[in-house]
Amino acid sequence: MVLLLQYTLIFASVLLLVALGGCVSEHSGVINLGLEGIMVMGALGGALVMRFVPYSSATAGFGERILMFLLVFLASVALGMLFSMLLAVASVSFKADQTIVGTAMNLLGTALATVVVKSMNTAINPNDHSSEISYIEPKKAFLSNIGKFELNWFVVVAVVMLVICFIMLYKTRFGLRLRACGEHPQAADSVGINVYKMRYLGVLISGFLGGLGGITYITAGVSVWKFENGVAGFGFLALAVMIFGAWHPFKIAGAAVLFGMFRALGNVYNGIGFLKDLKIPSAVYLMLPYIVSLIVLAFTSKNSKAPKAEGIPYDKGQR
Repeated sequence: MVLLLQYTLIFASVLLLVALGGCVSEHSGVINLGLEGIMVMGALGGALVMRFVPYSSATAGFGERILMFLLVFLASVALGMLFSMLLAVASVSFKADQTIVGTAMNLLGTALATVVVKSMNTAINPNDHSSEISYIEPKKAFLSNIGKFELNWFVVVAVVMLVICFIMLYKTRFGLRLRACGEHPQAADSVGINVYKMRYLGVLISGFLGGLGGITYITAGVSVWKFENGVAGFGFLALAVMIFGAWHPFKIAGAAVLFGMFRALGNVYNGIGFLKDLKIPSAVYLMLPYIVSLIVLAFTSKNSKAPKAEGIPYDKGQR
């Protein structure tokens, strides 16, 4: 049960971070379907730091651990935000279809990361044409053992980001303006709010959180990641979490824990007696969160109230 709790928290943290990113973006009026691609790019940024920054868990002190964590954190969010600019420029400045742009970003993210990693590996070793990056030692910088429980620091970061997002959206003038741009941008513009600027910021914040979710995902259990695998649909699962959570941070957190628990079963079912005795194929457990998301959305999405202006390009001349 300790393993179930451990994996539930880490997968819930991934879903929470990425879903909060989608939530902030949609509150600004931009649908971010490119979260999957942003996650991959964020994971790439953090993995490259772990690959090239020297680190030994045997000799590293607390300061070295903090430095490694900060470098990985910054690289992940920087690449996530940079990649999210594609959505911001296309959908806000050029008023492109947000669904198509997001879908293209998902395809581009995985392909670009695969090309970058394969080229890097081949340059280092001409016989290595894989898209893998290994980070066995650096990953230990993010882990702390509390008895039998292994705590990933990104779980703590996810909780902090949850609180920050709630305060930002509902307790600050910035959050009020952001939500106004997603509900009625013309009214927001009429009182002097720069809708384009707010939507850019909303997308950039979603890139920040999506990139952070990407590095959290690839460090969840393994110490080697093959980038051609992407992030196994977690970006889309996070969108389901966001809808089930009704675009509210704390409700999203509850949904993330629920979906995270079902995803965790795929990793630990062998250690749970009655589940092991059922002899259900492991693939079924891996499919569970996606099956549950379909069932949940089928019954709840009808009553979901998304921001009214989400997905609608803003035209300053329209009233």
